[in-house]
Amino acid sequence: MDKKEELLNAILKFANNGQAPEDKKRLTCAEAFELAKKYDVEIIEIGRICNQHNIKIRKCQLGFF
Repeated sequence: MDKKEELLNAILKFANNGQAPEDKKRLTCAEAFELAKKYDVEIIEIGRICNQHNIKIRKCQLGFF
């Protein structure tokens, strides 16, 4: 499994604790930053993956989402 696939699986696991249907996946901003740090990637990469897989970012620390 490559790093990108591993990261996607981690994001899907974090999104609603893996319990939500595909069309209702949510990830908090804090979780996104935590994953970026853990996998040593830029936060924008987390955002790209979320966009590609229709995962919404919520509780934005900056109030943008």
